[in-house]
Formats: sequence, structure tokens, C-alpha cells
Amino acid sequence: MTNLYTQQSSNIKKTWLLITMSLVLVILVGYIFSLYLGESMILYIAIGISLFMNIIAYWYSDKIALSVSGAKPIKREENTYLYRIVENLCITAGLPMPRVHLIHSPQINAFATGRDPKHAAIAVTDGALTKLENEELEGVIAHELSHIGNRDMLVSTVVVVLAGIIAVLADIFLRFTFWGGGHDDERGGNSILGILAIVAAILAPIAAMLIQLAVSRKREFLADASGALLTRYPDGLANALRKIAVDPTSMTHAHTATAHLFLSNPFKGKQKANWLTKLFMTHPPLEERIKILSGMHVNMEK
Repeated sequence: MTNLYTQQSSNIKKTWLLITMSLVLVILVGYIFSLYLGESMILYIAIGISLFMNIIAYWYSDKIALSVSGAKPIKREENTYLYRIVENLCITAGLPMPRVHLIHSPQINAFATGRDPKHAAIAVTDGALTKLENEELEGVIAHELSHIGNRDMLVSTVVVVLAGIIAVLADIFLRFTFWGGGHDDERGGNSILGILAIVAAILAPIAAMLIQLAVSRKREFLADASGALLTRYPDGLANALRKIAVDPTSMTHAHTATAHLFLSNPFKGKQKANWLTKLFMTHPPLEERIKILSGMHVNMEK
């Protein structure tokens, strides 16, 4: 029978498969562009630019995410209940205590951020504190702590870097093409290669974005499974997700740049969608996550 351990293992494998696909796509696109333009340095320049931009974003991601989301730091005495839940789960997970923040919003939601467990922060909405039962809130907090423990910020940064490299490569190629570069007899003589390069320049960034979004969705499934293992009670998070699914309230500070960090999409009304829309979602559909959690059991002997 499938259990949370096999679900967790499956999501880890699928995540790294997607990252491998992204890396292969970078190499393939870089090779095609370099071959067509006769400039091998283009790939190295693109890698350098993307690494610089994304490392800076990675280093300051926690401050940016907390500020954009309107999260305010709180002390232990300001909310002993929340602090105790976070502390107990951190002890169980073997994680250092993150900085705790509160978001003044009636929507049930939460997110974790930080470049590593020692520099992590967790933010919870007022709605999560007031509308969730103890076991449900524990499930939500465990999910977010799992993001920290699984180094999801690092994984996401790797994928963003790879996607950024492809975007920069495509931009450089198209600029060279429109400015007349790469069309002399030596570089542009092969019309098939030229067409292939143009098609790659248009489609590769889209493919990279889809891979990036797919990784984000797989990390949500992984955090669901890891969080359920942490609390040993999958129904806690499943019930919290059920409440989120019917919660009509909106997020006070919802922003597209940080939407992927939250437990669920802060923009309401987009949970149900067709297969095409799902490809561009940062989160798996809530009903799918609930179904998986409800069908899982925890093997206490493992």
C-alpha cells in the first residue's frame, strides 16, 4: 500500500528529474545558439548574468518576501500559542527555531522563507490562527517547516537560475538575429539550423517556465508528505486544506512575486481549472492535495 514515505520519495525523484531536464534544456539551447552564431562565449555570459542576479535574490529573498507580504515579526510573549507549536515541531524535526511573523489577513494561509534553516522565517495569517483547530494549525506549520528542512528555497533558486539562463540566451540570440548577427555565409548558411535556433529561442523560455512551475508543484506535494510525517497526522493538514478550499476571504497583501511561497494560492477562485491552466499553476489543485493526504497512511514502524 502507498504510504507517506513512498509519496515523499516519489516527489523527491520527480523534482530532480525535472531539474535534470532543465539542465539538459540549457545545454541544448546553448549549444544550438552557439553553433548558429559561432560564439561559444554567449553561453558563459548568460550563465554569469543569471547566477549573479539569482544569487542576490536568493540571499535577500526572506526580507523581500516578508516585506511584500506585510508580515510583521512577533515575540514569544505576543503569541505564546503559535510559538509553542512552532517550537515543538522544530524540536521534532531537528530544525533551529525560525523567526516567527504574523500577517494581518483573514485568509487562512502561511509561508516559509529563508536561504537555509539557520536563516529561516515563517509567517502565519490571522485567519489561520483563528479559523484552524490545533491539529490543523500544526499540519500547516509542519508543512512550512518541511519547506525549510527540504531546502526548497535552494531547489527553487537552482531552477530559477536555469530558467534565467535560457531566457537570457534566447534574448541574446534574438537581438543578434534582428541586428544582423549570425546571418553571414559561415554562420547563417544552414537554413535548417537557423530555423531550429529561432524556434528554440521562442519555445525554450516557455518550456523552462513550465519546468519551473512543475518543480514548485512537486515541492508542495513533498512538503505535504513531509509535514504529515512530522505530525504523524495527515488529516490535520488535509482538514486545513478543506477549510482553505471553502474560505471566501482574500489575502490583504497578495502579490504574484510571492504567491508561490504560500501554503495555497492567495488569489482565490483559481483552484479548479482545466489541464492547460494547471500547467501554469504554482500550486497543485487543493482537491488533489486533499485526496493524496486522505489516502495516505503513516507507517509508524519505518
